[in-house]
Amino acid sequence: MARLRTVCRRLVSSRTCTRADAATLAAALLFGFVAVAQAQQPSPSPSGLGRAPTPAELRAWDISIGPEGAELPPGSGNAAQGEVVYMQRGCAGCHGPAGTEGPAPALVGAKPTMSTNYFPIEYWPFAPSIWDYINRAMPYDRPGNLTANEVYAVMAFLLNRNGIIREGEVMDANSLRNVQMPHRVDYKGPIRWTPDTERGFKILP
Repeated sequence: MARLRTVCRRLVSSRTCTRADAATLAAALLFGFVAVAQAQQPSPSPSGLGRAPTPAELRAWDISIGPEGAELPPGSGNAAQGEVVYMQRGCAGCHGPAGTEGPAPALVGAKPTMSTNYFPIEYWPFAPSIWDYINRAMPYDRPGNLTANEVYAVMAFLLNRNGIIREGEVMDANSLRNVQMPHRVDYKGPIRWTPDTERGFKILP
């Protein structure tokens, strides 16, 4: 720091350097010293920046649920409980009390539309994928605020209203994985890509 002050005094006394120039150079030098000091300290991050996340932080963000539902958390709910959650947690405000009125997309009945790329619940091929979407993205103004039990209950409510499960059925990690979606057989998964896979389009000259 003594050397830095000496350099600054010389620059200020110089006829060709203004105080603003000196202040800018001093700030740059100080930043350089700090960067060097930080670089000399060991860091657990491969890039040398920040730190590695803790296991608890990783668990908080690791919420993805695959189509097979292997990652579904503990919890359960039925259609009657789901109707209460649906009304109290704001779902009805967007989708309507019966899930058909809107203004948001209908959750009961409806047909897929290619113009909006909207696929109603009964056209989803895997029930765990619906659970995943509701869990991470709903309610619209408070995404991620539903508990696992509430999501299971809403799932039971919507699946029952769409005629996919019976009213008394309980949805949990095991039963949800075994739900047979009506249009499952219509779903065609993407082919496995290899370097020899042909493009689905042609590049025109």
